[in-house]
Amino acid sequence: MLRREGKIFSFLLQNQKAVEIHCEKADEISRLGNVYIGRIKNIAKNIQAAFVEIAPGEVCYLPLEDLKHPVFTKKGSSKSAQAGDELLVQINREGMKTKFPSVTTQISLHGKYAVLTRGKEQTGVSKKLPIEIREELVRFADRILEENGELEGPEAGAAGTEPKKGNGREWSWILRTNAGAASREQLKAELLRLKEQYETLMRQAFYRTCFSCLLKTPPAYLNRLSDLYDSSVHVFLTDDEALYQEMRDYLTEYQPEDLSKLAFYEDELLPMHKLYSLEHQLSQALRERVWMDSGGYLVIQPTEALTVIDVNTGKYEGGKNKEKTFLKINLQAAREVARQLRLRNLSGIIIVDFINMEKQESKKELLSALEGFLREDPVHATLVDMTKLSLVEITRQKKEKPLAESVGDWKTT
Repeated sequence: MLRREGKIFSFLLQNQKAVEIHCEKADEISRLGNVYIGRIKNIAKNIQAAFVEIAPGEVCYLPLEDLKHPVFTKKGSSKSAQAGDELLVQINREGMKTKFPSVTTQISLHGKYAVLTRGKEQTGVSKKLPIEIREELVRFADRILEENGELEGPEAGAAGTEPKKGNGREWSWILRTNAGAASREQLKAELLRLKEQYETLMRQAFYRTCFSCLLKTPPAYLNRLSDLYDSSVHVFLTDDEALYQEMRDYLTEYQPEDLSKLAFYEDELLPMHKLYSLEHQLSQALRERVWMDSGGYLVIQPTEALTVIDVNTGKYEGGKNKEKTFLKINLQAAREVARQLRLRNLSGIIIVDFINMEKQESKKELLSALEGFLREDPVHATLVDMTKLSLVEITRQKKEKPLAESVGDWKTT
């Protein structure tokens, strides 16, 4: 982690090459994950959305389809949600430019190995783990639940009442990929911590007033120590004393098993940002053109509605077989496209104009490869289709601002 000009940069490096870069203003900490008692201001059925205030005059967007398992702290006479109702909401997407922040009623509490979430009843496990490990983890989690009792929580719609034992669960544990490598003691401790945190949150909800913040999550740059970085990370490194102490406090509370990975960089002769070329890598991630090893290049152009990526042959000199040449460049471009989406935190609709190929088998090979590269992204990304004009459509979940927007006018030195 690096602090520069009032901003905090987080770099995830693999073989000293940036895989992810995130930026937050030190004085504008993200509220992603915070839980509030909000008040429904109005319901717009034409767009299937409710607008919820989490503070006077501060409005958030809530899809109506998300109102399946709400926790109302104050409810009007109507069975369905209406203006004036007060309920628990969690910010799940930051506001971007002219768009409101987005909230959900499916409250989620995150740990390194698991997530506790409302809206589902059965334990889930990451599909990246082998089936036999998934089944064993489900049995383990269910056994912990049996040994420690049902989770306390309010029944949906039980406004203004004490939380009580429910007849059926409206929550679940979702075990992350990291859970497969965790010891059973570590996993049990985290599951019980999440359970206790959730019970406390639900009890407090019925004694707090509207617009109260019931859960203030740590800054995003600290949450990434568990949210994005898995057990393969060898070291958490910073050259900033204040950041080092924040990271140490966070790891001590939430994942003490990783304290040994924390290190403070002290070499004044070779600064950390020089050793790892951090400013250069940031500069490259903000440029429109991305060169590939083959000599081909990408042109990445985000717009208000979508992101367009154009693949070009550039300096590449291939053989006489154009189909093989274009396939080779496109396959390399597919890997680089997936990398750039994650690196730049590009989301929403992405259109990729690959070099045109004639054979259907070449197109199928390209799409299969791209789909595999997208699966490596921890943020959900989907290959939708290839159009008749050979344009590839991708969607990627929106969570945070794109890198370019969060960095703003910061200049490398």
